Amino acid sequence: MGSLLYTIIIGAVIGILARFFKPGADPMGWILTILLGIAGAYIGSLLYAGGGFIGFAISIVCAVVLLFLYEMVRRKSARA
Repeated sequence: MGSLLYTIIIGAVIGILARFFKPGADPMGWILTILLGIAGAYIGSLLYAGGGFIGFAISIVCAVVLLFLYEMVRRKSARA
């Protein structure tokens, strides 16, 4: 149970920081922000397994990239 709570908290922090660093409005709720952060952290851990500050920064960068991809998909589906 503790690791699930830890995953949610870290996902929220990474998701919030990713939305802070990406310019523009991101109309998404807090659940999607947490999922974005968790996915960014997972991809970041695959790219860099060292952890620490560098691993945290790579996770944020991955979450920002996912945020750009989400925005592209969302924009494309709004046009159709």
